[in-house]
Amino acid sequence: MSQQTPLHDLHLAAGARMVDFGGWRMPLHYGSQLDEHHAVRSSTGMFDVSHMTIVDVTGAQGREFLARLLANDPGKLAMPGQGLYSCMLNEAGGVIDDLIAYRLPAGGYRLVLNASTRERDLGWLATQAAGLDAGLEHRAGRVMLAVQGPAAVDTLKRLFTRRGPQIAALAGFHSLDEPDLFVARTGYTGEDGFELVLPAEAGCRLWTRLLDAGVRPCGLGARDTLRMEAGLSLYGQDMDEHTTPLDCGLGWTVAWSPPERRFMGREALEAQRAAGERTRLVGLLLEDRGIMRHGQRVLTTAGEGVVTSGGYSPTMERSIAMARIPAATAELTHCTVEIRGASKPARIVRLPFVRRGRVLVQ
Repeated sequence: MSQQTPLHDLHLAAGARMVDFGGWRMPLHYGSQLDEHHAVRSSTGMFDVSHMTIVDVTGAQGREFLARLLANDPGKLAMPGQGLYSCMLNEAGGVIDDLIAYRLPAGGYRLVLNASTRERDLGWLATQAAGLDAGLEHRAGRVMLAVQGPAAVDTLKRLFTRRGPQIAALAGFHSLDEPDLFVARTGYTGEDGFELVLPAEAGCRLWTRLLDAGVRPCGLGARDTLRMEAGLSLYGQDMDEHTTPLDCGLGWTVAWSPPERRFMGREALEAQRAAGERTRLVGLLLEDRGIMRHGQRVLTTAGEGVVTSGGYSPTMERSIAMARIPAATAELTHCTVEIRGASKPARIVRLPFVRRGRVLVQ
């Protein structure tokens, strides 16, 4: 049976179409996926992301634990409140999950992981922490909201009269942590925005207040088109345990220095780097009718690739895709994509397609 977030009844009251996603009953849309997408690009939208997995890391060896666990370096979290995006790898360098790690003011760290990989992630964390003074606390049952869009900061300033100035002053990938509220200036849409974690009852009240303030509720459909336009990877499509960060455009998240930090999968990545790049992640613009989708073949003069994420871009009003293609295609500008048995021409472009409401490719 699918799990429900504390906001489930509020979604139904708002007219949400509910679907199963990663073992959770989640809203797909509230009537118009397109309107929800445009609301985030032009004003403010809110998403229920309470299905995400939140784990707090405590103990004297918490940092040592993360230094082994993450491909990025937790040593970059020099000050409380800072956040860091990273992949969590297996010995072969494959991506077990992607996550954000925050350093907490009271000591320790907070990890925000994906929902669909929850049980596997929790088991992996426990295995890696064995023998260390590193405690793991799964923060279940809380509400996590993503408030996204160019008007998000002004909206939260109005609603949080006392904490509003602190929230507005947060830099990107920085957080505010108080006993009843955690706020980070992060998101998954390519727009400015915040992700907030609250106790269940307080989270439900905040959802209602945001709704009363005119903030548009948004579902999984808009979340997917927004993140794809922004060139943001989705676990299970653009990366998985059989692809490394170097395969899927996330090489920038691997911290090679200091060289003595022996994170999980490092040896495999070093061998891959020494052998030379084998694939690259690119954007595709379809130049014909049709819609590109995950799993479709991409044909180039340098070899075959695959669409990892694809669909319709409401902002650009055309089909776009993220694709993994051979590294030898670096000088190519065009390819073909096999859609329902037909070869369709597409243009190879640099990601992202859209960022902060601005179309970056033509």
